Amino acid sequence: MKAAHQMPGASEVLTTGDQVTVAMDAMGGDYAPREILKGACEGAVRWGARLILVGDEPVIRRYLRRIRTTASIEVVHAPERIEMGENPAAAIRRKRDSSLVRCAELVRDGRAHAMVSAGSTGATMAVASLILKRVAGIDRPGIATVMPTISGQVVVVDVGANVDCSVQNLMQFATMGSIYCQDVMGVKSPRVGLLSIGAEPTKGNELTKAVHKALSESDLNFIGNIEGGPLFEGAADVVVCDGFVGNVVLKVAEGVAKMIQEIAQRKLWANPWYKLMLLGMAPGLKQFKKEVDCEEVGGAPLLGVNGICIVCHGNSRAKSISSALRLAVRAHNNDVLGHIGRILEQPALHAAHV
Repeated sequence: MKAAHQMPGASEVLTTGDQVTVAMDAMGGDYAPREILKGACEGAVRWGARLILVGDEPVIRRYLRRIRTTASIEVVHAPERIEMGENPAAAIRRKRDSSLVRCAELVRDGRAHAMVSAGSTGATMAVASLILKRVAGIDRPGIATVMPTISGQVVVVDVGANVDCSVQNLMQFATMGSIYCQDVMGVKSPRVGLLSIGAEPTKGNELTKAVHKALSESDLNFIGNIEGGPLFEGAADVVVCDGFVGNVVLKVAEGVAKMIQEIAQRKLWANPWYKLMLLGMAPGLKQFKKEVDCEEVGGAPLLGVNGICIVCHGNSRAKSISSALRLAVRAHNNDVLGHIGRILEQPALHAAHV
């Protein structure tokens, strides 16, 4: 294991040809630092990334001694930690030496290609917006998450960054979500849908109807309104909504998946005949679990800031953190930020947003 005690100097700013370097908030999350460090080391080896572990250095090194890894690791000392319940804006001002702030500064200064945190979502968004700044042409960053469907996966934007949105905000979410789906998930011409209470253009509130009109006049592959049911049937590759609705959809989906799993275990495993049948279905059930397992996704990119920022669930364990590193590596290797910037520079797009 390679470990450095100090941050690289200004002359060591990364270039595009370097191995992908990820700044990991080692102190963020319910199971930090143990699960964060375990997942980061596993993911770095698996996805070919270099790690900068940011946090309380003595604590990090104590845990690292228990982990056998061949990952390339540097440790950056950050003695402070932003807690889940703290006010994001106030915490950032008071705790300039927090692990979250230091992660963002590493990306801003070109010493890391991406940052990953399972800490406070609000604080992560605030830090990224304040330190990394927004991409030119983006008014508000949006959180994109990948959710399973019957026929594959769907990118949902926004799932919690912005409770109240304008037509322009949702148009930008649609553009960034489409680019992310194309570059990271490999969908050539992503079908973009607008989450609403009915498929007809006249259904929904005033914002939804106005966004429908704007998307219809855009160059995106817009297929119309998408209801909650068709969202999980794979009717679209990208679904756009405000952060309030998106967060409710995400939390409900997680709750339903957990309920189904617990009911199946309690009801089916209690019956010997059902148990025997389930054993015969084990390979298929294992594949099903993998497809709906949120830990396979790992985290959600905060789209619209000048740096790759992956936001993880607060209760993330090692597997989720490893998967989040995969997202960060893919986003960098496929130049998602550059693609978003180039698209937003087009005059036609700015006109469509107004």
